[in-house]
Amino acid sequence: MARDIVFTPKAAKPPPTYSQAVKAAGLVFVSGTSPVDPTTGTFKGMTIQEQTRQCLTNIQAILEEAGSALEKIVSVTVILADEDDFAGMNEEWLKWFPTDPPARQGAKLPVRVPGLLVSIAAIAEA
Repeated sequence: MARDIVFTPKAAKPPPTYSQAVKAAGLVFVSGTSPVDPTTGTFKGMTIQEQTRQCLTNIQAILEEAGSALEKIVSVTVILADEDDFAGMNEEWLKWFPTDPPARQGAKLPVRVPGLLVSIAAIAEA
């Protein structure tokens, strides 16, 4: 089975330990994506809504590079630093997925990263 590494400068650059995404078996596997602005290399936003928006903006750019789109997402994992941010994350989420949202699961970030409120991973049809 062939697999292609996906990279776009329009999304946050990942650390050297993983790829932005891997395209294989007719799917695009987007790694956990932080709310880093690709032009500044720093977290964008101080609220959960702003950071959720930037995560999804990054995921959108990665999926477009892979020939996919947000509408093709089938499953998402949302990892929050603070469970109290769940409602605020959902507030922004509904702007991106108002109908027929993808399957989703959540978790709590196991370590504290100063300034990081959310990370989102996704699987989409290629």
